[in-house]
Amino acid sequence: MSLIPLLEVIQTPHLESWPEINERAFAALFGSPGGRYPKPAEKTVALRAPKMSAESNVPFAAFIHPSNPTSGSYSGLSFVIFPVPEAPCLFGLVVGTGGLSPDEAILGRPGHARKAQAICRWLNREFGVGELLAWAKQDPTRTDLAIPDMIRHTWPEYKGVYEKYGKEMYAMFRPNGDQAATEAALTAFLDLMFEERGHRPISTCLESYDKTRAGWFEHLMPGVELPQVSELLERKRYVIIQGPPGTGKTRMATQLLREQYAGRGRSIQFHPNTTYETFIGGLAPVTTGGDLGLRFEPAPGALMLAAAQALADPDHTYLLHIDEINRADLGKILGEAIFLLEPNDGSDRRIELPYDFGAPFHRVFFLPPNLHILGTMNSADRSIAILDVAVRRRFSFVSLWPRMSVVEQHACRSAQTMFRELTSIFVEHATEDAFALVPGHSYYLEQDEQKTGESLGVSLAPLLEEYLAQGYAAGFGEPIRAFLQKIRSL
Repeated sequence: MSLIPLLEVIQTPHLESWPEINERAFAALFGSPGGRYPKPAEKTVALRAPKMSAESNVPFAAFIHPSNPTSGSYSGLSFVIFPVPEAPCLFGLVVGTGGLSPDEAILGRPGHARKAQAICRWLNREFGVGELLAWAKQDPTRTDLAIPDMIRHTWPEYKGVYEKYGKEMYAMFRPNGDQAATEAALTAFLDLMFEERGHRPISTCLESYDKTRAGWFEHLMPGVELPQVSELLERKRYVIIQGPPGTGKTRMATQLLREQYAGRGRSIQFHPNTTYETFIGGLAPVTTGGDLGLRFEPAPGALMLAAAQALADPDHTYLLHIDEINRADLGKILGEAIFLLEPNDGSDRRIELPYDFGAPFHRVFFLPPNLHILGTMNSADRSIAILDVAVRRRFSFVSLWPRMSVVEQHACRSAQTMFRELTSIFVEHATEDAFALVPGHSYYLEQDEQKTGESLGVSLAPLLEEYLAQGYAAGFGEPIRAFLQKIRSL
């Protein structure tokens, strides 16, 4: 396999023949049938592996942009291997000490940083077994920021590397003796670098490429399944599902209520006029036969009603589903009842109420342990209240993202293509805030090829136009506008 010589360099770094072993490993990467990348890809990088001793300097081997000089500092995106005595080689992606050029467009694009971070999350989750094997910087262009102290302390054997190149390193992997992990990291980093330069692996390696990419792509938009949310509710009691529009948040919540809770509970929806009185309880007008025609009496709100329902049936769990939970100021609505939202502290938390609400609570309110609360929250709605820190601390959060598997199962081919294209635009160009707005799979579920344009035109297009009008797609408006033109051409 084409990566074997490079794996051997990483696993057994012979400094006395450092230039020669790296030249052989570099040459083995290109050309069919034995290489991984097409021969033209060789012209997009140059090898620099100077002969030096570990005692005299920081040894390295780097795949750099070919426009750089053959010696001295280099610039742009590079893949680098750092051998050190008595430790595995550290390797990954680095910005040359000469600056970002000629790769500033790659390094500055949000998608490049996003993919490097996803690769490192995948490596840690897949191979770390509780150990930190990979690390990525939030922004590769911030060469003013040194590698964090936590990484320095976790991997202290690379102190010399940090001192010289710590500001330029932005995605690194430390081998742990697992060859499969090292090969996965090497494959992912190299595939990303060459893809950014316009080259994918040759046809015989595409299966490996697709498998590796699928692994880390799951960490770009990690999926969450209904059983996971159900299990989290059992453990934490208070959960919020957040995500972009069209990802099935409300559908999952209502399915949980219907199937996991057998309908035991209720769904409500928050809005800007939701109050403490309507959620917890308060005085409400009651008609009478007297001269005034009405009087005010204590009336329980949605939470108190749900708690009473759960209290009456302690052998079963009950669910209160709050749709659009961030469309109202939850901290204000809860008031002192926020004290009750502590799922696992073991105390019997109770609050006194200003009025007697009758059985079962009267003037003392508490949440029975068999009551679960599930909120759903649309991350695209920027006109509404942001959950404050006190509220966030009391809920567990999970995210729903667009899922290609749903589109492949239910949509026609042209709708699948449009899903991939728009999702790719967001992955590559959206800032972190805008990435949370990537439209979900429910917009693409048209099964009739002839109706795809009409379906997207009346559902997805207005959403994208609203993003443009509100400035949510600032910085990548032109790709969005081009996509809108494609919708209209279908």
